[in-house]
Amino acid sequence: MQSYEVIGGPLAEPAIWRGALFWALALYIPLSGPLARFEKSLESSPVPESGRQGVLIASSLLLAMAVGLVTQLVFSWTLGPEWASSMALIGIGWSLLLLLSDNGQEDG
Repeated sequence: MQSYEVIGGPLAEPAIWRGALFWALALYIPLSGPLARFEKSLESSPVPESGRQGVLIASSLLLAMAVGLVTQLVFSWTLGPEWASSMALIGIGWSLLLLLSDNGQEDG
């Protein structure tokens, strides 16, 4: 039987990509600081106003997926793919918990 596998190695496992997506979601809030600086730098760039939003969306998605994939690969190497994905889900829950607990407090 002929194999139609295009990508070999660890990137061929669906658990790696699923975990990378979970890590991208879990780490999106910590990555928002560099993205805010990038957004401010776009204001003084020669990119037209209509294209700035597209550049910002594409760069934030690429950054989140790249960081998520690297994190998933590192944790998969140390813990295994399933454990790494579970850790990402715990990270998502922890981020949501921190967001919800921080919304009720005012700077005083």
